[in-house]
Amino acid sequence: MKPLLKKDIESFLKRFESFVDSELRSINIISPSIVKITLATQDSARGFDWITLELEFNGISDAKLVENSKLVHVDMSDGVSLIFADNQFTFAISCYNSASNITNSICYIKATSIKYIEGLF
Repeated sequence: MKPLLKKDIESFLKRFESFVDSELRSINIISPSIVKITLATQDSARGFDWITLELEFNGISDAKLVENSKLVHVDMSDGVSLIFADNQFTFAISCYNSASNITNSICYIKATSIKYIEGLF
């Protein structure tokens, strides 16, 4: 897994077009402070081919998660938000411009670090 650094967030979101119209495949709680999210998304670095991307959130301080059985109903048409503020990463479903209102999302995670790995579709 590769760490996602604060300086790389903008290019990461641009590469995957902020995950607009992606598909949430699973949310796995590894421990109280580690969660893995698996998505199917288009990768602009690969000619917009579909890939599987796994995000691992570590040092979670707050989260609101969706049950795996309900993931097919999650609307990803607005993509995701990924913000670094107050020394933590904040991930949320839908488009948010600040970490303060991200708790309005149907699914969000606040963590100290994020790692990712790319896989086949």
